[in-house]
Amino acid sequence: MTEDLDETDWSILRELQRDGRVPLTELGRRVNLGASATTERVRRLETLGVITGYRAEVDLVKVGFAVLAVVRLKYPGSRHEPLRRLLGERPEILECLRTTGEDCYTLKVAAGSMAHLERIMDELAGFGTTTTSVVYSRTLPYRGPVAPPDGTRGPLRG
Repeated sequence: MTEDLDETDWSILRELQRDGRVPLTELGRRVNLGASATTERVRRLETLGVITGYRAEVDLVKVGFAVLAVVRLKYPGSRHEPLRRLLGERPEILECLRTTGEDCYTLKVAAGSMAHLERIMDELAGFGTTTTSVVYSRTLPYRGPVAPPDGTRGPLRG
């Protein structure tokens, strides 16, 4: 798939990850394309499934979630549907990754307080052994890829 992405596509992806609300005319200016060519490129990236959506980043503290934790879950069973159901029901569970190694899942959990986190952890403990790490701060916020995976070039500085 990455062989289908040229440097202009990567430039568009970098800019949209920096600001998903940038007007297409401004995006075109930033990547040296006309408005219609930019629109075509963005639509193509969406159609290919490279761009999967646009989201607002929310400050968790400002919306009442003062505690962020990373939870590792060792799930002993092979029936994962009950856990998947819980994941769908609990908006405090922001992300869940199924992983290799000793733990089966790694979850990112937001809570309003330590007591709130404890209630969520009690619920998760019903599925297996948990290890919880409370997050002090985000040293590097989430970012998407900004260059091809082959490492032929580093990210552009903006």
